[in-house]
Amino acid sequence: MAFDKKLLNIIACPICKSQLHYAEKSNELVCKVDRIAYSINEDIPVMLEGEARQLTFDEIEQYK
Repeated sequence: MAFDKKLLNIIACPICKSQLHYAEKSNELVCKVDRIAYSINEDIPVMLEGEARQLTFDEIEQYK
């Protein structure tokens, strides 16, 4: 089962409340504002600040 992209219309970054973007290649939800990515495990987004990873410089440039 693939990630339900309709979910993007109802969830937001728990830190800054901005819109999240789905990164299909890495299967993560990306917050461009905070420059972090939330993993998706078994089709469930892990929306915990402590579990998010910082985006690399190259990833940040890609999402601009």
